[in-house]
Amino acid sequence: MSKKKQRVFTDVRTEVVVGGGQTLATLPDGRKLFLWGALPGEIVDVQETKRKSHYSEGIATTVHTASPERTAPQDPESYISTSPWQIMSPEAEAHYKAALLEEAFELHDIVLPKPITVYSDGNMYGYRNKVEFSFWFDTASERLDLAFFRRGSHGKIPVQGTSLANNLTNQLGAAVVHTLNQLGIGGRALKTLLIRTNRAGEARWQLYVKDESFPVADFFAALPKQWQTGNVQGELIYSNPKSPASVITRRLSATPTPLADSLLGVTYRYATESFFQINLPLYERTLRDIASWLPEDTPVVDLYSGVGTIGLSVAGDRPLTLVEINEAAVQEMQANIVQLGRQQSARAILAASEQALDVIAPEATVIVDPPRAGLHEDVVRQLLASRPKRIIYLSCNPVTQARDIMRLSERYGIRAHQGYNYFPRTPHIEHLVVLDTIL
Repeated sequence: MSKKKQRVFTDVRTEVVVGGGQTLATLPDGRKLFLWGALPGEIVDVQETKRKSHYSEGIATTVHTASPERTAPQDPESYISTSPWQIMSPEAEAHYKAALLEEAFELHDIVLPKPITVYSDGNMYGYRNKVEFSFWFDTASERLDLAFFRRGSHGKIPVQGTSLANNLTNQLGAAVVHTLNQLGIGGRALKTLLIRTNRAGEARWQLYVKDESFPVADFFAALPKQWQTGNVQGELIYSNPKSPASVITRRLSATPTPLADSLLGVTYRYATESFFQINLPLYERTLRDIASWLPEDTPVVDLYSGVGTIGLSVAGDRPLTLVEINEAAVQEMQANIVQLGRQQSARAILAASEQALDVIAPEATVIVDPPRAGLHEDVVRQLLASRPKRIIYLSCNPVTQARDIMRLSERYGIRAHQGYNYFPRTPHIEHLVVLDTIL
């Protein structure tokens, strides 16, 4: 079957923002068009990027009639790949995120007890403490650049950095690329560059390469010392080229010391490749809110706990059980428990949450922070059976959160809820719901 030719649609009138963050329009043939780069109420030309029998997807290329909510993107070449809501005002972003939250709960006939608010600290750019760059090699100029993948494709966009990261991240990325260009290293030898920073202004970087014989000594000799000593440290990692992901196959240089950050006065150390929250000020605000809903003198169970930052930050001296399926995360969690001197009150369990159901006790307050797929059905059933008095549910996907709360509604009601803008200029939103037993 021949590939359908992608078309250009002219004078498209956009309608509403839909789940996922795209804007919806209706084509003359009645099919729906989901597009990036446009706001509701605009008239635009659209380059089709995907065509199906009942709908198309595309990107706005020309804006004929602009919405009053439109703003100029900080990263005009790459924003659709990284943060497609750069084109709207912060006020519009807050409005649409609240609307998407409300829509997710309305789909399951759930009426929230108060109007939805989305907390933001006002920092719309420079908030990311972790960025992973790909690479772009221009064969004509034989020049290497940082890059991001084009949304929905394997193509890449060369960039000088990103407005979502701080200056240290962008300067470090530029220094690594400059060094690679000095050595004449092309894109075929490289996978990605991972950069992390903390609130103390320290940075760690990992350059993932596809060649075990990569010139490690030459690279470190050419890289300016300010990017490999003291507050900034990095390493070279061989990553099996048969895997598209940047995973550690073998470390080619010494491992840097871990970064450290504090949350509610609790200090955590974490490796460059480990999971740690991206927007710490917003996450810390969430932790304060969670802590305020913990009853005194009750055990705390933290499911889907990652490296334990929620439970260890908010539980205080309460008995704490943390459950996590990722072995590396549990190892870091256990190290944090020891470092904090919490061995007597906190325990880490390496298991899927649905395989550790016995920890869900009636007397406990249960905190859940599941992946985008939401709670496992067995976890929902055990919560209904054990009936802990309070469940605190933090979600990165309001659609599955609303589904789970609907399932729990036979025994639980919503006591409070709050949205958080962890990822400004993107459609992503975090939502906290406090559930109490009603029967």
